[in-house]
Amino acid sequence: MQWRSVLLGLLLLRLALQALLALLPALAPGLCLRRRFPFPFPPPPGAAGSSHWGSLLWRDGDGGGAATAGGDEYERRYSGAFPPQLRARLRDAARGMFVFSYDSYMQHAFPRDELDPLHCRGRGPDRRDPSNLNINDVLGNYSLTLIDALDTLAVMGNSSEFQKAVKLVIDTVSFDKDSTVQVFEATIRVLGSLLSAHIIITDTKQPFGDMTIKDYDNELLHMAHDLAVRLLPAFENTKTGIPYPRVNLKKGVPPDSHNETCTAGAGSLLVEFGILSRLLGDSTFEWVARRAVKALWSLRSNNTGLLGNVVNIQTGHWVGKQSGLGAGSDSFYEYLLKSYILFGEKEDLEMFNDAYRNIQNHLRRGREACNEGEGDPPLYVNVNMFTGQLMNTWIDSLQAFFPGLQVLIGDVEDAICLHAFYYAIWKRYGALPERYNWQLQAPDVPFYPLRPELVESTYLLYQATKNPFYLHVGMDILQSLEKYTKAKCGYATLHHVVEKTKEDRMESFFLSETCKYLYLLFDEENPVHKSGNKYMFTTEGHIVSVDERFRNSLWQDILPGEEDGAEKIKPNELKAVNFSSNCNRVPDERRYLLPLKSNYMRQIDRMVGLI
Repeated sequence: MQWRSVLLGLLLLRLALQALLALLPALAPGLCLRRRFPFPFPPPPGAAGSSHWGSLLWRDGDGGGAATAGGDEYERRYSGAFPPQLRARLRDAARGMFVFSYDSYMQHAFPRDELDPLHCRGRGPDRRDPSNLNINDVLGNYSLTLIDALDTLAVMGNSSEFQKAVKLVIDTVSFDKDSTVQVFEATIRVLGSLLSAHIIITDTKQPFGDMTIKDYDNELLHMAHDLAVRLLPAFENTKTGIPYPRVNLKKGVPPDSHNETCTAGAGSLLVEFGILSRLLGDSTFEWVARRAVKALWSLRSNNTGLLGNVVNIQTGHWVGKQSGLGAGSDSFYEYLLKSYILFGEKEDLEMFNDAYRNIQNHLRRGREACNEGEGDPPLYVNVNMFTGQLMNTWIDSLQAFFPGLQVLIGDVEDAICLHAFYYAIWKRYGALPERYNWQLQAPDVPFYPLRPELVESTYLLYQATKNPFYLHVGMDILQSLEKYTKAKCGYATLHHVVEKTKEDRMESFFLSETCKYLYLLFDEENPVHKSGNKYMFTTEGHIVSVDERFRNSLWQDILPGEEDGAEKIKPNELKAVNFSSNCNRVPDERRYLLPLKSNYMRQIDRMVGLI
């Protein structure tokens, strides 16, 4: 009986310690506690309802120590130099992927918005069903895919096709259409691409080859201006300054328009609107976009500093209280940082630093360090914006952009771990499901619409570390796309990542982002890397030069003052969360080793059911 008493005592001690850990945030809310597990009481392995995440804490040897024989397999597969001949073939394969898709669109779909790659035909707005927002939010009857692909043609050095495509856009595209589109989608896909192409055409250095257009008279800039003017009614008649989510390009805001919008949709317009304002010398567009960002920022929780994902634009009430890094929130954080990079406005960085600190304090789970210590690997979960409590056990594929954003602020080590988690999911399915349940180790929403976020983060991590591991990741992604998504006339959405069934749709971001990032990953000599110019990618992957003309505005203060109800941003200590010192945290001797120790890679692979 003595052993039973000892066992009972140990169990009671464990429960008491876990209860104390669970109570700590409530007892000391000011402490920045980074919780190790998503649940306060992870069940023992094999128990009903136990999650793989929780059970990892019970495995000896998985949270540190020397690599095992299994780790050697990772080292043999991923470490070491990447042959330049293989890299050149993969670069050409990525270009071929784009060319096949672009040529198929031009042959079978232009001037419609998208290509149906299974039936080799074009697709436009769904006029029969205005409620089909999945289609109508994006397709505006303005040759979307052609416009979205313009700067990819330039980045790949195809000057003749770039010039031809620009002339087609100028001659055939009009925004005077009875189309109701989402303001966010029209901004990042169309407005952003027009501005990017205009900047490429007018660049006196012409780093991508001769991309000039004979007798070019700023037509793309004028088209961007015309489109932006048609989007401006979304910012009118809103009590908060947060725009309506949709607008009719001819008639303005529809009379039956909803008063609810997502944080990312309303707060991710500043880069494109700011560029337009600074090119035109007209503060209007940047003013309305900044007012929307400031309005959203003023609505963050007083307790956690977090924002929700859906808000009422008239009342400022949070309809969706989920705070996460995926759909509905993602690009809001991205554009706080990228607006600072591009425009140099100090308050954009201040807001981003505050947001990043709050994300680390409330959304991050797992061990403190990526490459050392015990416990679960870092993961960012969805929580209640007011309490910081876990809301669900899924993450979505859009969140795979976040490691790339972390690279931009120098938090490379944390980016390595989060990227490894998404790559493990890719390895399991050959794609990223739209939603993945990390507790059930299964997709919640199983389709994959050719999204670029994992490729984007892979590319940026390679640029930061020059570690050949990320070339292997890119090769895996490219091979999966060829194997599972290639269709008769392009590349198709995967309807189900397990069954590998296809849907008849190829979204325009496959050309503007997925193919572009894959190509740049393998093209070491590309002018993006070698010209000496500084570039930034928009959230749609459009390339923009970072130069002084965007850091100088012709106006002193374009932001609404306190009398307009906007909150004044108080200066903060920037170095607190800028993580600039982390840029050197990846030692040179690790350049040709795994970016993540093999035992930690194996831990992540086990978490997603790979082993």
